[in-house]
Amino acid sequence: MTNLEKLNQFTRRELQEDEVYLFDVILCDNNIDRDLECFSDKALEQMQELFVGKTGIFDHNLKSNNQTARIYDTELVTLPDKFTKDGRPLIALKAHAYMIRTDSNADFIREIDAGIKKEVSVSCCAERQICSICGADRHESACNHIVGKHYGEKYCYIILDNIQDAYEWSFVAVPAQPNAGVTKHFQHESMPQASPELNQLLSELELQMRTEVFQLCGKQSNGAISKALRTATDKMDLQELLHFKQMLLEEQKQDMSQAYVQLADFQQR
Repeated sequence: MTNLEKLNQFTRRELQEDEVYLFDVILCDNNIDRDLECFSDKALEQMQELFVGKTGIFDHNLKSNNQTARIYDTELVTLPDKFTKDGRPLIALKAHAYMIRTDSNADFIREIDAGIKKEVSVSCCAERQICSICGADRHESACNHIVGKHYGEKYCYIILDNIQDAYEWSFVAVPAQPNAGVTKHFQHESMPQASPELNQLLSELELQMRTEVFQLCGKQSNGAISKALRTATDKMDLQELLHFKQMLLEEQKQDMSQAYVQLADFQQR
């Protein structure tokens, strides 16, 4: 099947070669990125199927008028003589995309050809976040290993696995995976990249905060409710954990105040 035949599976009428602009992008790879995460080889295989037909936008802005291009085919490619940071063969998810040539996007197409518009980022849902040291799924239980730290000869990072859905891909200024050039979402272009020391300090603080919140969840409730609260906190970032801890402490104070009132009533009897 030709490229034109493949992309015409997504159109309402058959488009001709002179109507479309075709280009290739590397969506993501299996290397460890700036977020100290990487996709498993299985995750790349899953995304190879899931990203076919997905739309391309700008900066993950989900407005419909922001749709720019669409993927009509994907493939996994092993990049020769290139390896991940921990020595594995570098495998990338390559997408073939198309755009309709119009007067309004002529400048954008020239920017793509000139290499100005190049970096992209993917948006997807990973069911599992696996610690590279012990294999624990951080969606189910927190381990004590800190991302960015070495344990013997092993480097700690998060492996994203079991991709449930692929949402979209975007042209961005700062991607998470610089080696791919077309990659997973990082942080806003105005934010500076954190140093490894700061990342480690934040990871340690998050682990401590998560432990404290777990303990408070156990004090506040029992049984299934406590387990549900702990599961929910596994998915919180540091800022959310701090806010949730404050809420739990306020509830704890209110419970103690009510207990003092009941005790005073009991003593007056």
